[in-house]
Amino acid sequence: MQRLAARRRPAPTPVPPVRLLAVGRRPLIVDRLGPQRHGGAVLDQVDGTTCGSAVLVALAAWAEPAELERLDGTGRAAAGAGGSAPLGFGARYDVRQLQVHRESTKYWPAALGTSPWGMVAWLRRNAPGAGPYRVRLVDDVSADDVDDAITAVDAALAAGRPVPLLIGTFVPRHYVMATGAGPAGWRVYEPTSGEVREVPRDTVRARATAGLLGFDRLHAVLLPT
Repeated sequence: MQRLAARRRPAPTPVPPVRLLAVGRRPLIVDRLGPQRHGGAVLDQVDGTTCGSAVLVALAAWAEPAELERLDGTGRAAAGAGGSAPLGFGARYDVRQLQVHRESTKYWPAALGTSPWGMVAWLRRNAPGAGPYRVRLVDDVSADDVDDAITAVDAALAAGRPVPLLIGTFVPRHYVMATGAGPAGWRVYEPTSGEVREVPRDTVRARATAGLLGFDRLHAVLLPT
C-alpha cells in the first residue's frame, strides 16, 4: 500500500524561474558555507525573537536593491530613513531587524516571533521583487509529506529561489533559510549563529537536524509561487 501511495503522489507544482537578482552586487547571504559577514558585521539575529526578521531582511536584500542600499547607508532608501547621526552597518542591520519584527507581527504576539503567514504577508508588501510566497505546512510524522516538502524545496532552489524553513520541537520555534542545494544536501542560513551550514536531506527526514540548526522537526516551508 505504501508503494502504491507513493506512485500516486502528485508531481510538485513547477516553480517559475526568476532572473539572477544578485548579478553585479553581493547579497547579504552568499551561497557558501561558514559565517556570513557584511560591512564588518556578523549577519546574526539581533535577539531571541528575530530569527524570522533576519531571514526576511536577508531575502529582501537578495530581491530588492533598495533594501541593500538601506542597510549599506547608500541611495534613496537610506536617505529617507532619517536619524540624527550616521550608523554603521551593524547598527543599521540590527535596527532594521527590529523594524521588520514590528511590521510582521502587527496581529501576532511579538514575543512569539513571527507567524509564517506574517512572514509571507511582509514579503508581499515589502519585497515584491522576491515574488509571492505561500505557507506550506509539513506533517513531519508522515514520511510522504516530508518527502513532498523536500521535493518542493529542491524545485524552488533549482529555480534560484531561497526558501525559509520553520523548524522546532513539538511546536514551531525557529526560522532558517535554504539558500542552495547540491547532492550532499541543502545550504541553510542559520541566523542564531549567522552561518550557512550544509544540511543533508536525510537529517530532515530523520528529524535529526538539532546539531546543525538547533531543532529537529520541520513544521513549514515558505515556497515561492
